[in-house]
Amino acid sequence: MIATGDFKRGARILVDGEPYTIEDLTVQSPSARGAATLVKVRLRSIVAGTIADRTFKAGEKFEEPDVAIRPVQFLYHDGEGHHFMDRETYDQFTLDERVLGDTGPWLSDQLELTGVFFNGNAVGVNLPTFVEAEVDMVGGGSKGDTASGKNLKDATLTNGKNLKVPLFIESGEKVLVDTRTWEFARRAKA
Repeated sequence: MIATGDFKRGARILVDGEPYTIEDLTVQSPSARGAATLVKVRLRSIVAGTIADRTFKAGEKFEEPDVAIRPVQFLYHDGEGHHFMDRETYDQFTLDERVLGDTGPWLSDQLELTGVFFNGNAVGVNLPTFVEAEVDMVGGGSKGDTASGKNLKDATLTNGKNLKVPLFIESGEKVLVDTRTWEFARRAKA
């Protein structure tokens, strides 16, 4: 059990049967005698990835969820979903488009990811910091963005996503995309 006094960023708690990670917290002390101290927390759902703000009274206790983060590998995609393999147990599991959300188009064969497991069941995957993608088409370059010192042009990747890339990137090249910002990071090593 975790009490509100033990809350810290990154801690995992079970609220209404759902696992959450504490993103941020503030403690509000009462101004009147006899009032309860309140703990305001920003929670991120481990399963859905959504953010929720909640307020709890000091001293409330919560269970720790059975959450495991393990390395997984993307195997393939078929009509039923995306198939992965747990790299520790070699068990295979499938996640559908609904669960993956925006992650699906960035998956490529043999991609190493981290899997999120709740009560022993796979509930999601997290992409690595950089993913490799191939440039399908590039637009014409222009020098309109000189204030930032970067001259960029539009590019369409083979996964259908659009991206701004430097003028020197051409069709058929592989690039690394930063998954935190969804921006061009650098050319991929050949």
